Amino acid sequence: MKKVIFLALISVGLFISSAQAQRKAGRNGATFLEIGVGAREVGLGSAATTLANNANQIFWNPAGTALLNDQKLSAEFSYNKWIADLNYSAAALGYNFKNYGTVTLGVQVFGLNNISANRQNGYTDSYLQSLVTDHETSSTYDYQDMAINLSYSKYIIDRLSLGATFKYVHEKIDNVSGSAVAFDFGSIYDVGILGWKIGARLNNLGSSIKFYNQSNPLPLTFAIGTSLYPVSNETIRWMLAADAVKQQDTQQLIFTGTEVSFYDLIALRVGYKFNYSGTNDGGTSERPAVKTTVEGISFGGSIQYKIAGYDVGFDYTYTKMEMLNNTNRISIRINF
Repeated sequence: MKKVIFLALISVGLFISSAQAQRKAGRNGATFLEIGVGAREVGLGSAATTLANNANQIFWNPAGTALLNDQKLSAEFSYNKWIADLNYSAAALGYNFKNYGTVTLGVQVFGLNNISANRQNGYTDSYLQSLVTDHETSSTYDYQDMAINLSYSKYIIDRLSLGATFKYVHEKIDNVSGSAVAFDFGSIYDVGILGWKIGARLNNLGSSIKFYNQSNPLPLTFAIGTSLYPVSNETIRWMLAADAVKQQDTQQLIFTGTEVSFYDLIALRVGYKFNYSGTNDGGTSERPAVKTTVEGISFGGSIQYKIAGYDVGFDYTYTKMEMLNNTNRISIRINF
């Protein structure tokens, strides 16, 4: 039964990804949902499909939010200073109802306030004026994206967790807004040797979001991933992780990362996205190659300690960005 459930999820994801493959790049709405949440996850090159027992997995694989029997609560807050001074904050809180599973709530907020606005369109033709959609007159405007996530997850057997997330997505510029709803589904299976896990997730399966007169689909994503610990003892733990990711508006991607932790106190991480980081479109006979992404390598680390019975951790990740500001992410996590 566990094999049937896991393979069924993979099959559904592959079918939907193939069916949507004809949609053109750059046509998705709410693309902030594709930006990685959490310093640890991004430090691993976003190879996060099989990370488990943490509330922040609500933004990746809902099966990973399932808490173990000895865990009661998991919480995490993340902040990312994204390119162009955009602010990205996220918070997640999960509670373990033991035999009834884990319920997790997550919120994402992305945007910028007081952006200078040039509202002079310069049109004198009455027909062109009739097509103008911006009728505001203020000298600045605000831009904000938000998503509210509610997840349920459970260990079906000791080694298999399943999860699903319902999300409400809202985008707003000035007084114009658009909304959509979507679902995430995921599974994680522990093979039982070397901490080896395999997982699958399907994200943002839902309605399109309409903004002004343009309707766009959410960034549907399907991924399968694996992680294992070649070395694991009381002194050092070394993890390798890799995800094969198919986003609706990109080609096939491979996310990879590694983490080394010492005494479960200090950890160091490096991550890289193959077929994504530093890639270009190959150019044409009339022009040179143009970079299709500006994101490079990510690296960071963490410190964690037990305080008054709570496991408290602080994570940091730095991501190299070509031509634009490099990005910094911080996360604070608490488990009890």
